[in-house]
Amino acid sequence: MKEVKWPFLIYAILTAASIMGIGIAIAEKSLLGILGCIIAVVVIMGLGFKTKKKMRENGTL
Repeated sequence: MKEVKWPFLIYAILTAASIMGIGIAIAEKSLLGILGCIIAVVVIMGLGFKTKKKMRENGTL
């Protein structure tokens, strides 16, 4: 079994939580919550891709 890449697991959990937050904000009819969660998804996924690129360049992926 392969080794767990902890940073990617954390990014995935945070992104999933933000996507769930979008659903909750829609249910609560909170425009601010919806926008905040969408921004959080974009930022967290961007950090994940940035980390993956850095690890690939260093040869640790």
